[in-house]
Amino acid sequence: MVEASRSTHPVFHSVEKRECLERALVLEAVGIKHEIRKGSDEYTLVVAGSVSDRAIAELDAYANESRDSLPATGPLPERAGGWAGVLAFAAVVLMIALLQDREVISSEWLARGRLNAGLVCEGEWWRAVTALSLHVDLVHLISNLVIGGLFGLFAGRLLGSGLAWSSILLAGAFGNAVNAWIQPDHHNAVGASTAIFGALGILSAYSWMRLRGTDNGWFRRWTPIVGGAILLGFTGTGGENTDVIAHLTGFASGLGIGWLFGVLGNRIDFKANTQFAFGVAALSILALCWLLALSHPIP
Repeated sequence: MVEASRSTHPVFHSVEKRECLERALVLEAVGIKHEIRKGSDEYTLVVAGSVSDRAIAELDAYANESRDSLPATGPLPERAGGWAGVLAFAAVVLMIALLQDREVISSEWLARGRLNAGLVCEGEWWRAVTALSLHVDLVHLISNLVIGGLFGLFAGRLLGSGLAWSSILLAGAFGNAVNAWIQPDHHNAVGASTAIFGALGILSAYSWMRLRGTDNGWFRRWTPIVGGAILLGFTGTGGENTDVIAHLTGFASGLGIGWLFGVLGNRIDFKANTQFAFGVAALSILALCWLLALSHPIP
């Protein structure tokens, strides 16, 4: 307790008493006497004037350390418009659909690039990526363009287009790989939907991580996860040829990636150069996988 005198000095103030108590523990740990005083509209943490500089330095160090180690919990900031990634996604999918339809380079694009569970487990890992860019008909193509563009737009606004779409590709590829491991050897699948639901998982987990340390009620904090699960059930489990397991594995993969981004918080580099590098990396991985698919003999 600080002795009542004119030499006391305020080092922190807040309308929330718990914030003063939190910082009082920091001062207690380093042996600085302190006192919390209640004013008309806020609480003030005071120390003796002779140790005020040291107290302020300790509190500043605590604030910097907390900012680096904890996920950001404020409103989700928009990193970019998100449209660059959506346009690139649409261009790639439409280009491959055109090549597939015209039978360019190879007349067996589906056979070479589709996800075949047995072949993936035997070592043709690139199929987990190439299958994401193939579609069996126009309806399948358009639905994935619309839903994928929407989820990708939201992810691009939160993470930046490059990081968002490279993460979506990773979630889709990992989801396809897990799906291939679970399914029987004769199982075949194509389509971007595994990656699309990966994007939904990324959005859900990242938003949840950003809200979990706030003072919002439990319902508000869990809304992203609950909402993501509802959207998965509503859009990912219907249709005659729907691969429900692929949608679930894509969503689960996205949840893991979104959780990791939430843990990293502001330590992620969101700069434009980094976004460009991630975008180029995603396109390069897709191109490499297709080169392997087109150069590999059809079983």
